[in-house]
Amino acid sequence: MKKIVFLVTFLLTTSFLFAGGGWPQPYRGGYFKFSQNYIRSPYFFGPDGSIVDITTVQLFTTSMYGEYGFTKRLTGILYFPLFVRNTLNETVFNQSGQVVPGDEFQSIGDTDVAVKYAMVMNKPIVLSATLLLGLPFGKSTGGVGQILQTGDGEFNQMIRLDASHSFYPKPLYVSAYAGFNNRTQDFSDEIRFGAEVGLTYKRFTPILKLNVVQSIYNGDAEAVQNGIFSNNTEYVSPTVELNYELKEKVGVSVSGGFAFAGKNILASPNWSAGIYLKL
Repeated sequence: MKKIVFLVTFLLTTSFLFAGGGWPQPYRGGYFKFSQNYIRSPYFFGPDGSIVDITTVQLFTTSMYGEYGFTKRLTGILYFPLFVRNTLNETVFNQSGQVVPGDEFQSIGDTDVAVKYAMVMNKPIVLSATLLLGLPFGKSTGGVGQILQTGDGEFNQMIRLDASHSFYPKPLYVSAYAGFNNRTQDFSDEIRFGAEVGLTYKRFTPILKLNVVQSIYNGDAEAVQNGIFSNNTEYVSPTVELNYELKEKVGVSVSGGFAFAGKNILASPNWSAGIYLKL
């Protein structure tokens, strides 16, 4: 397929929306974001990494994300998809003329609750550790055909380390992370890692991110062939995020991402837009 292939990078069992990198939120400080994500895909990365045609799937996700500093070292994190809508288009078979009607399903989505502890502060490189719990509030079966999903139905736990460095007084920073994600219900565990670089110019902050997920292939759960809530999901995905501060502590954010490679996941453009507040 002679086209750039994009990859959805949201709602992948655990969220990558750690706004602070290795830095904790200040005591009683916070970062809160209301977002809308959208993906429409007639393509899927198969188990061997090849791209296959599927009946067009659409996923709409309205979410809340927040970080709050309980102490100068301890930050609480919450990602809550308060509305997820999954749709499947009508299919017409050309040879037989048979029409398979479309389907739709909506509910809340899988939710992440986490705590981040700053182990090293006020040094050239700051370091933090995060424990994240992925709560299966979404539905793994839904719609008339019971094949639509707003979650994967498994409870996962991830340990993650973040390291960050600021080039202050230059308005530039870099961060990197590595994590291990333990999944239940016979899903394979995962290794996750990535990096980002951000630059602030007046009110404008562009950020370039790279996220990688590698399955350990130690589970027996079925790899769903038409969605994103699947077992043995893998990808290598850069994402561009653009942030603009409308006024002090209030701004808007848009993002999009694409994949160099993927397995067992939708293969189409992902777009996100939101508004954020800093305390």
